[in-house]
Amino acid sequence: MTDQNTRLGIWMMVLTTFIFAVQDGISRHLAGEYNVFMVVMIRYWFFAAFVMTVAARRAGGLMAAAATAQPLMQGFRALLLVAEICVMIYGFTLLGLVESHAVFAAYPLLIAALSGPVLGESVGWRRWVAIGVGFVGVTIILEPGFGVFQPAAIIPFIAALMFALYGLLTRFVAKLDDAATSFFWTGTVGSVAMTAVGAWFWEPMTGPDWVWMGALCITGAAGHYTLIKCYEVAEASAVQPFAYLQLVFASTIGILVFSETIRLNVALGAALIVGAGLFTLWRQRRAG
Repeated sequence: MTDQNTRLGIWMMVLTTFIFAVQDGISRHLAGEYNVFMVVMIRYWFFAAFVMTVAARRAGGLMAAAATAQPLMQGFRALLLVAEICVMIYGFTLLGLVESHAVFAAYPLLIAALSGPVLGESVGWRRWVAIGVGFVGVTIILEPGFGVFQPAAIIPFIAALMFALYGLLTRFVAKLDDAATSFFWTGTVGSVAMTAVGAWFWEPMTGPDWVWMGALCITGAAGHYTLIKCYEVAEASAVQPFAYLQLVFASTIGILVFSETIRLNVALGAALIVGAGLFTLWRQRRAG
């Protein structure tokens, strides 16, 4: 892996986080006007079409992409991700982008904490200390005991927990299936599941919001495409720290577009979470 490839991978990750932050901003707008299930359903229709197009162009086509020895695990992964997306977008409508992403940034710490019981990996004491520091950051953001804690504040944490489990299961199925198969199952099963739910919540949309919906679908496909390219040219351990830029980009959109504010406790808590997360990634890279 050359330095040039690593540099390109880093820039691809920066672009990916920016695209996903824009996607979150559009999701926040649409979910504030329409039912979350309907918004995610339409987004997943486009996502499924995208993954099927990608699969059809690979050797063996759709049949090769769908072939797996672990269909139940692949299906559960897909359902877990689509449920996490619904939870997170619902959190945007209640808390906004800044606070939602500040709490959601804890998901790498949750992956580290759960990698032992789920995958049987060894987690050293330094990483456990970092995980503890990160959860102190989450506690500072949630402010329990200060009389201002709202149950809604736990929603992005639930989303982070679901996303962490999804990430661990993705690593688990990778022992037998390649990335193309996991990608195919994620898009197709998620689309079927959301259609079964979202069809019951259909609402007529205005012309301008259909434009925003189109932008949401395009950013979703573009973000996944750049993420795939990112991991093709660079090692995950080299680019993963830059994924935290999504917190920066999403918070900027929240402030500039939705007039959100960053409270001191949120800034302090997010700094602890990101710092602990970067330390965990560094320790993981050294161990690797």
